[in-house]
Amino acid sequence: MTVDGPRSTAPDVVDVVALGESMVTFLPSVPGRLADVPSFDRAIGGAESNVACVLAAAGHSVRWAGRVGADGFGDHLVEAIGAYGVDVGAVRRDPARPTGVYFRTAGDRATDAHEVAYYRAGSAASAMSVDTMDLDAVRSGRVLHLSGITPALSAGCLGLTRELTVRRPGRPLVSFDVNHRPGLWRDAGDGHGPEVLLELARGADLVFVGDDEARDAWGLDGPEAVRAALPEPAVLVVKQGATGATAFHGDQVTSVPALHVDVVAAVGAGDAFAAGFLSATLRERPVRERLRHGHLWAAAALTVPGDLAAPPARDHADRLAALDDTAWGRLRLGPGWTQAEEGADEEVRTP
Repeated sequence: MTVDGPRSTAPDVVDVVALGESMVTFLPSVPGRLADVPSFDRAIGGAESNVACVLAAAGHSVRWAGRVGADGFGDHLVEAIGAYGVDVGAVRRDPARPTGVYFRTAGDRATDAHEVAYYRAGSAASAMSVDTMDLDAVRSGRVLHLSGITPALSAGCLGLTRELTVRRPGRPLVSFDVNHRPGLWRDAGDGHGPEVLLELARGADLVFVGDDEARDAWGLDGPEAVRAALPEPAVLVVKQGATGATAFHGDQVTSVPALHVDVVAAVGAGDAFAAGFLSATLRERPVRERLRHGHLWAAAALTVPGDLAAPPARDHADRLAALDDTAWGRLRLGPGWTQAEEGADEEVRTP
Protein backbone atom coordinates (compact mmCIF):
# COMPACT_ATOMS: atom_id res chain seq x y z
CA MET A 1 0.00 0.00 0.00
CA THR A 2 1.04 3.57 -0.54
CA VAL A 3 0.06 6.77 1.22
CA ASP A 4 -2.13 8.85 -1.08
CA GLY A 5 -1.70 9.51 -4.76
CA PRO A 6 -1.39 7.21 -7.77
CA ARG A 7 1.59 5.04 -8.56
CA SER A 8 2.25 2.88 -11.61
CA THR A 9 2.66 -0.65 -10.32
CA ALA A 10 2.21 -2.74 -13.49
CA PRO A 11 -0.19 -4.94 -11.49
CA ASP A 12 -0.93 -8.54 -12.36
CA VAL A 13 -4.21 -9.14 -14.14
CA VAL A 14 -6.86 -10.58 -11.82
CA ASP A 15 -10.36 -11.91 -12.40
CA VAL A 16 -12.12 -8.97 -10.77
CA VAL A 17 -11.24 -5.51 -9.47
CA ALA A 18 -13.89 -4.04 -7.18
CA LEU A 19 -13.65 -0.31 -6.55
CA GLY A 20 -15.61 1.44 -3.85
CA GLU A 21 -16.03 2.53 -0.27
CA SER A 22 -15.73 0.09 2.61
CA MET A 23 -16.64 1.06 6.16
CA VAL A 24 -16.34 -0.43 9.59
CA THR A 25 -19.79 -1.66 10.62
CA PHE A 26 -21.00 -1.84 14.20
CA LEU A 27 -23.66 -4.49 14.72
CA PRO A 28 -25.85 -4.41 17.85
CA SER A 29 -25.35 -7.02 20.54
CA VAL A 30 -29.12 -7.07 21.18
CA PRO A 31 -32.24 -5.98 19.29
CA GLY A 32 -33.70 -2.57 19.96
CA ARG A 33 -33.26 1.12 19.25
CA LEU A 34 -29.75 2.41 18.77
CA ALA A 35 -30.32 4.54 21.86
CA ASP A 36 -30.88 1.39 23.92
CA VAL A 37 -28.20 -0.96 22.54
CA PRO A 38 -25.45 -1.30 25.19
CA SER A 39 -22.66 -2.64 22.95
CA PHE A 40 -21.80 -3.44 19.36
CA ASP A 41 -19.73 -6.01 17.51
CA ARG A 42 -17.37 -4.81 14.80
CA ALA A 43 -17.60 -6.04 11.20
CA ILE A 44 -16.93 -4.73 7.70
CA GLY A 45 -19.40 -3.31 5.22
CA GLY A 46 -19.36 -1.98 1.70
CA ALA A 47 -21.11 -3.20 -1.45
CA GLU A 48 -18.01 -3.52 -3.61
CA SER A 49 -15.74 -4.99 -0.93
CA ASN A 50 -18.52 -7.46 -0.06
CA VAL A 51 -18.50 -8.65 -3.67
CA ALA A 52 -14.70 -8.84 -3.59
CA CYS A 53 -14.62 -10.91 -0.39
CA VAL A 54 -17.22 -13.42 -1.55
CA LEU A 55 -15.56 -13.88 -4.96
CA ALA A 56 -12.18 -14.39 -3.31
CA ALA A 57 -13.69 -16.93 -0.91
CA ALA A 58 -14.92 -18.80 -3.99
CA GLY A 59 -11.40 -19.03 -5.39
CA HIS A 60 -11.32 -16.11 -7.82
CA SER A 61 -8.40 -13.69 -7.94
CA VAL A 62 -9.75 -10.35 -6.75
CA ARG A 63 -8.34 -6.90 -6.06
CA TRP A 64 -10.11 -4.25 -3.99
CA ALA A 65 -9.34 -0.61 -4.83
CA GLY A 66 -10.39 2.06 -2.35
CA ARG A 67 -9.25 4.61 0.21
CA VAL A 68 -9.25 4.34 3.98
CA GLY A 69 -7.83 6.51 6.73
CA ALA A 70 -4.37 6.04 8.17
CA ASP A 71 -6.09 4.98 11.39
CA GLY A 72 -6.99 1.87 13.34
CA PHE A 73 -10.30 1.40 11.54
CA GLY A 74 -8.47 1.58 8.21
CA ASP A 75 -6.04 -1.06 9.48
CA HIS A 76 -8.97 -3.27 10.42
CA LEU A 77 -10.62 -2.97 7.00
CA VAL A 78 -7.44 -3.74 5.09
CA GLU A 79 -6.62 -6.70 7.32
CA ALA A 80 -10.15 -8.12 7.38
CA ILE A 81 -10.71 -7.83 3.63
CA GLY A 82 -7.24 -9.18 2.94
CA ALA A 83 -7.99 -12.18 5.16
CA TYR A 84 -10.57 -13.31 2.60
CA GLY A 85 -7.79 -13.58 0.04
CA VAL A 86 -8.46 -10.22 -1.60
CA ASP A 87 -5.44 -8.30 -2.95
CA VAL A 88 -5.44 -4.99 -1.05
CA GLY A 89 -2.31 -3.57 -2.70
CA ALA A 90 -4.36 -0.93 -4.55
CA VAL A 91 -5.84 0.50 -1.35
CA ARG A 92 -4.73 4.06 -0.57
CA ARG A 93 -4.20 5.27 3.02
CA ASP A 94 -5.24 8.87 3.65
CA PRO A 95 -3.45 10.62 6.55
CA ALA A 96 -5.84 13.58 6.52
CA ARG A 97 -9.26 11.89 6.40
CA PRO A 98 -10.85 9.23 8.60
CA THR A 99 -12.20 5.81 7.73
CA GLY A 100 -15.99 5.83 7.53
CA VAL A 101 -18.02 3.90 10.09
CA TYR A 102 -21.71 3.14 10.61
CA PHE A 103 -24.02 1.64 13.20
CA ARG A 104 -27.23 -0.24 12.55
CA THR A 105 -29.98 -1.95 14.46
CA ALA A 106 -30.59 -5.69 14.34
CA GLY A 107 -34.04 -5.43 12.74
CA ASP A 108 -34.98 -6.10 9.16
CA ARG A 109 -33.90 -3.21 6.95
CA ALA A 110 -37.30 -3.23 5.28
CA THR A 111 -39.13 -2.18 8.44
CA ASP A 112 -39.65 1.31 9.81
CA ALA A 113 -37.97 0.26 13.06
CA HIS A 114 -34.63 -0.22 11.33
CA GLU A 115 -32.05 2.48 12.07
CA VAL A 116 -28.71 3.20 10.42
CA ALA A 117 -26.34 5.94 11.55
CA TYR A 118 -23.57 6.75 9.06
CA TYR A 119 -20.38 8.63 9.94
CA ARG A 120 -18.82 8.94 6.51
CA ALA A 121 -18.88 12.67 5.62
CA GLY A 122 -15.36 13.77 4.69
CA SER A 123 -14.11 10.20 4.82
CA ALA A 124 -11.03 8.92 3.05
CA ALA A 125 -13.26 7.12 0.54
CA SER A 126 -14.89 10.40 -0.46
CA ALA A 127 -11.46 11.56 -1.69
CA MET A 128 -11.32 8.91 -4.42
CA SER A 129 -10.79 10.58 -7.77
CA VAL A 130 -8.99 10.21 -11.07
CA ASP A 131 -5.99 11.94 -9.48
CA THR A 132 -5.82 9.96 -6.23
CA MET A 133 -6.31 6.39 -7.53
CA ASP A 134 -3.93 4.20 -9.54
CA LEU A 135 -5.99 3.72 -12.69
CA ASP A 136 -3.66 1.01 -13.99
CA ALA A 137 -4.43 -1.07 -10.91
CA VAL A 138 -8.13 -0.24 -11.12
CA ARG A 139 -8.28 -1.45 -14.73
CA SER A 140 -6.20 -4.58 -14.11
CA GLY A 141 -9.09 -7.06 -13.93
CA ARG A 142 -10.95 -9.08 -16.50
CA VAL A 143 -13.97 -7.46 -14.82
CA LEU A 144 -14.18 -4.06 -13.10
CA HIS A 145 -17.06 -3.98 -10.62
CA LEU A 146 -18.53 -0.61 -9.62
CA SER A 147 -21.69 0.58 -7.93
CA GLY A 148 -23.88 3.65 -7.77
CA ILE A 149 -22.81 4.32 -4.19
CA THR A 150 -19.37 5.64 -5.20
CA PRO A 151 -20.49 8.53 -7.44
CA ALA A 152 -22.76 9.83 -4.67
CA LEU A 153 -19.86 10.33 -2.25
CA SER A 154 -18.26 13.40 -3.83
CA ALA A 155 -17.62 15.25 -7.07
CA GLY A 156 -14.24 13.50 -7.31
CA CYS A 157 -15.86 10.09 -6.89
CA LEU A 158 -18.40 10.94 -9.58
CA GLY A 159 -15.63 12.02 -11.93
CA LEU A 160 -13.75 8.79 -11.28
CA THR A 161 -16.82 6.65 -11.97
CA ARG A 162 -17.54 8.58 -15.15
CA GLU A 163 -13.95 8.03 -16.32
CA LEU A 164 -14.20 4.29 -15.66
CA THR A 165 -17.50 3.91 -17.53
CA VAL A 166 -16.31 5.64 -20.71
CA ARG A 167 -16.47 3.14 -23.54
CA ARG A 168 -12.96 2.75 -24.95
CA PRO A 169 -10.98 -0.06 -26.61
CA GLY A 170 -9.20 -2.44 -24.28
CA ARG A 171 -11.11 -1.65 -21.12
CA PRO A 172 -12.18 -4.51 -18.85
CA LEU A 173 -15.75 -5.70 -18.79
CA VAL A 174 -17.45 -3.05 -16.64
CA SER A 175 -20.02 -4.34 -14.15
CA PHE A 176 -22.27 -1.75 -12.50
CA ASP A 177 -24.70 -2.36 -9.65
CA VAL A 178 -27.07 0.61 -9.57
CA ASN A 179 -27.44 0.54 -5.75
CA HIS A 180 -29.65 3.62 -5.66
CA ARG A 181 -29.31 5.25 -2.23
CA PRO A 182 -31.56 8.35 -2.20
CA GLY A 183 -30.24 9.50 1.18
CA LEU A 184 -26.67 9.66 -0.12
CA TRP A 185 -27.66 11.87 -3.03
CA ARG A 186 -29.70 14.13 -0.71
CA ASP A 187 -26.76 14.44 1.67
CA ALA A 188 -24.56 15.41 -1.27
CA GLY A 189 -27.05 18.13 -2.23
CA ASP A 190 -27.43 16.56 -5.68
CA GLY A 191 -30.99 16.26 -6.86
CA HIS A 192 -29.91 14.59 -10.10
CA GLY A 193 -28.86 11.23 -8.66
CA PRO A 194 -31.29 9.14 -10.74
CA GLU A 195 -30.18 10.81 -13.97
CA VAL A 196 -26.52 10.31 -13.07
CA LEU A 197 -27.08 6.63 -12.31
CA LEU A 198 -28.86 6.13 -15.63
CA GLU A 199 -25.96 7.81 -17.43
CA LEU A 200 -23.38 5.61 -15.69
CA ALA A 201 -25.38 2.42 -16.25
CA ARG A 202 -25.51 3.17 -19.97
CA GLY A 203 -21.71 3.11 -20.01
CA ALA A 204 -21.43 -0.34 -18.43
CA ASP A 205 -21.32 -3.74 -20.06
CA LEU A 206 -23.19 -5.59 -17.31
CA VAL A 207 -25.78 -3.85 -15.11
CA PHE A 208 -27.61 -5.07 -12.01
CA VAL A 209 -30.70 -3.19 -10.87
CA GLY A 210 -33.64 -4.04 -8.67
CA ASP A 211 -37.09 -3.47 -10.12
CA ASP A 212 -37.93 -1.46 -6.99
CA GLU A 213 -34.86 0.76 -7.59
CA ALA A 214 -35.82 1.30 -11.21
CA ARG A 215 -39.33 2.25 -10.18
CA ASP A 216 -38.22 4.62 -7.42
CA ALA A 217 -35.34 6.23 -9.33
CA TRP A 218 -36.63 6.31 -12.88
CA GLY A 219 -40.35 5.62 -12.71
CA LEU A 220 -39.91 2.44 -14.74
CA ASP A 221 -42.30 -0.43 -14.12
CA GLY A 222 -41.22 -3.91 -15.17
CA PRO A 223 -38.07 -5.44 -16.70
CA GLU A 224 -39.02 -4.57 -20.28
CA ALA A 225 -39.36 -0.89 -19.40
CA VAL A 226 -35.92 -0.98 -17.75
CA ARG A 227 -34.42 -2.57 -20.85
CA ALA A 228 -36.02 0.07 -23.07
CA ALA A 229 -34.33 2.76 -20.96
CA LEU A 230 -31.02 0.85 -20.87
CA PRO A 231 -30.43 -0.68 -24.31
CA GLU A 232 -26.65 -0.16 -24.22
CA PRO A 233 -25.36 -2.77 -21.71
CA ALA A 234 -24.62 -6.13 -23.31
CA VAL A 235 -26.23 -7.78 -20.28
CA LEU A 236 -28.89 -6.20 -18.06
CA VAL A 237 -30.08 -8.06 -14.97
CA VAL A 238 -33.31 -6.88 -13.37
CA LYS A 239 -33.77 -8.35 -9.88
CA GLN A 240 -37.41 -8.87 -8.95
CA GLY A 241 -37.15 -9.80 -5.28
CA ALA A 242 -39.04 -12.93 -4.29
CA THR A 243 -40.27 -13.31 -7.87
CA GLY A 244 -36.84 -13.93 -9.41
CA ALA A 245 -34.59 -12.16 -11.89
CA THR A 246 -34.61 -11.44 -15.61
CA ALA A 247 -31.53 -11.05 -17.80
CA PHE A 248 -31.50 -9.30 -21.15
CA HIS A 249 -28.53 -10.37 -23.28
CA GLY A 250 -28.41 -9.35 -26.89
CA ASP A 251 -31.87 -10.05 -28.27
CA GLN A 252 -32.47 -12.84 -25.74
CA VAL A 253 -34.45 -12.66 -22.50
CA THR A 254 -33.93 -15.20 -19.71
CA SER A 255 -35.92 -15.33 -16.46
CA VAL A 256 -35.24 -17.54 -13.46
CA PRO A 257 -37.57 -17.72 -10.45
CA ALA A 258 -36.17 -17.04 -7.00
CA LEU A 259 -35.58 -19.86 -4.55
CA HIS A 260 -37.63 -20.62 -1.45
CA VAL A 261 -35.34 -19.53 1.39
CA ASP A 262 -35.76 -19.70 5.17
CA VAL A 263 -34.38 -16.21 5.77
CA VAL A 264 -32.22 -15.57 8.83
CA ALA A 265 -31.30 -11.97 7.98
CA ALA A 266 -32.31 -9.97 4.92
CA VAL A 267 -28.92 -8.32 4.43
CA GLY A 268 -26.14 -8.81 1.89
CA ALA A 269 -28.25 -10.67 -0.65
CA GLY A 270 -27.84 -8.12 -3.45
CA ASP A 271 -24.05 -8.12 -3.26
CA ALA A 272 -24.00 -11.92 -3.05
CA PHE A 273 -26.28 -12.17 -6.10
CA ALA A 274 -23.92 -9.96 -8.09
CA ALA A 275 -20.92 -12.01 -6.97
CA GLY A 276 -22.59 -15.28 -7.95
CA PHE A 277 -23.56 -13.95 -11.36
CA LEU A 278 -20.05 -12.59 -11.92
CA SER A 279 -18.46 -15.87 -10.87
CA ALA A 280 -20.54 -17.81 -13.37
CA THR A 281 -19.84 -15.15 -16.02
CA LEU A 282 -16.08 -15.55 -15.50
CA ARG A 283 -16.56 -19.29 -15.99
CA GLU A 284 -18.56 -18.62 -19.17
CA ARG A 285 -21.64 -20.45 -17.93
CA PRO A 286 -24.94 -20.02 -19.84
CA VAL A 287 -26.99 -17.01 -18.78
CA ARG A 288 -29.66 -19.16 -17.11
CA GLU A 289 -26.97 -20.72 -14.91
CA ARG A 290 -25.50 -17.30 -14.16
CA LEU A 291 -28.88 -16.22 -12.81
CA ARG A 292 -29.21 -19.43 -10.81
CA HIS A 293 -25.77 -18.95 -9.29
CA GLY A 294 -26.84 -15.42 -8.37
CA HIS A 295 -29.89 -16.80 -6.57
CA LEU A 296 -27.83 -19.53 -4.84
CA TRP A 297 -25.16 -17.12 -3.58
CA ALA A 298 -27.91 -14.74 -2.42
CA ALA A 299 -29.49 -17.65 -0.54
CA ALA A 300 -26.15 -18.25 1.20
CA ALA A 301 -26.22 -14.65 2.46
CA LEU A 302 -29.87 -14.79 3.48
CA THR A 303 -29.38 -17.88 5.64
CA VAL A 304 -26.68 -16.42 7.92
CA PRO A 305 -26.92 -13.51 10.39
CA GLY A 306 -24.32 -11.13 8.90
CA ASP A 307 -23.77 -9.32 5.60
CA LEU A 308 -21.06 -11.70 4.39
CA ALA A 309 -21.49 -15.44 3.94
CA ALA A 310 -19.22 -18.09 2.48
CA PRO A 311 -20.55 -19.01 -0.97
CA PRO A 312 -21.59 -22.59 -1.68
CA ALA A 313 -18.86 -24.92 -2.91
CA ARG A 314 -18.54 -24.66 -6.69
CA ASP A 315 -19.44 -28.30 -7.40
CA HIS A 316 -22.45 -28.12 -5.10
CA ALA A 317 -23.72 -24.88 -6.68
CA ASP A 318 -23.12 -26.25 -10.19
CA ARG A 319 -25.22 -29.33 -9.41
CA LEU A 320 -28.09 -27.21 -8.11
CA ALA A 321 -27.82 -24.75 -11.00
CA ALA A 322 -28.13 -27.65 -13.46
CA LEU A 323 -31.42 -28.97 -12.01
CA ASP A 324 -34.45 -29.10 -14.27
CA ASP A 325 -37.10 -26.44 -13.76
CA THR A 326 -39.33 -28.67 -11.65
CA ALA A 327 -36.53 -29.64 -9.27
CA TRP A 328 -35.34 -26.03 -9.07
CA GLY A 329 -38.84 -24.96 -8.10
CA ARG A 330 -38.90 -27.54 -5.28
CA LEU A 331 -35.69 -26.35 -3.65
CA ARG A 332 -36.00 -24.85 -0.21
CA LEU A 333 -32.80 -23.63 1.40
CA GLY A 334 -32.26 -22.98 5.09
CA PRO A 335 -29.37 -22.37 7.49
CA GLY A 336 -26.44 -24.69 6.83
CA TRP A 337 -27.47 -25.64 3.31
CA THR A 338 -24.10 -24.65 1.84
CA GLN A 339 -22.44 -27.42 3.88
CA ALA A 340 -24.55 -30.19 2.31
CA GLU A 341 -22.47 -33.21 1.36
CA GLU A 342 -22.02 -34.29 -2.24
CA GLY A 343 -25.01 -36.25 -3.40
CA ALA A 344 -27.22 -34.81 -0.64
CA ASP A 345 -29.08 -32.28 -2.76
CA GLU A 346 -32.35 -33.97 -1.82
CA GLU A 347 -31.80 -32.74 1.73
CA VAL A 348 -32.37 -29.16 0.66
CA ARG A 349 -35.51 -29.88 -1.35
CA THR A 350 -39.09 -29.86 -0.24
CA PRO A 351 -42.10 -31.21 -2.15
